[in-house]
Amino acid sequence: MKTRCAWAKSELMVCYHDEEWGVPEHDDRKLFEFIVLEGAQAGLSWNTILQKREHYRKVFDQFDPLLVAKYEERKVEQLLADPGIVRNRLKIASTITNAKAFLAVQKEFGSFDKYIWQFVGGKPILNAWPTTKEIPARTAESDAMSKDLLKRGFKFVGSTICYAFMQATGMVNDHTTDCFKFKKRK
Repeated sequence: MKTRCAWAKSELMVCYHDEEWGVPEHDDRKLFEFIVLEGAQAGLSWNTILQKREHYRKVFDQFDPLLVAKYEERKVEQLLADPGIVRNRLKIASTITNAKAFLAVQKEFGSFDKYIWQFVGGKPILNAWPTTKEIPARTAESDAMSKDLLKRGFKFVGSTICYAFMQATGMVNDHTTDCFKFKKRK
């Protein structure tokens, strides 16, 4: 039996842990998806967001920032009425705002990937935490990312959310030392 990070308990979380978490992601659309989902998760459990993820993909046009940036009030009202997502007006509005800011970053840097990975020097930070209790909620890198994203107009990108984004997209690998994924990265 495989030993995993302690948080990977449900079938959905195990699948996410084994296939995505800590794996370097460089696709701009997937990076936008994680910006949206990590912001939606604020104050909730990641398991809740994973359960809603497929529906998020459907109602947010597969996280195409070009389409999301054009959402108007009618679309916001439809989303607020949809029980398949987190129905929070500020979080929905931030998704639209973030799509616009995301597109501006793409235009400036050529890709969001090129911009966002600069916060870790272009390669994953490989940590070696014995337990999940030792994993920080934020770091100097997530502080810098948050500060710069906020300056660029992004919302729901505090340092803790940025650190979770960094973990999700493999910018930081925080699999605990007893986890089979930690052992495979060597």
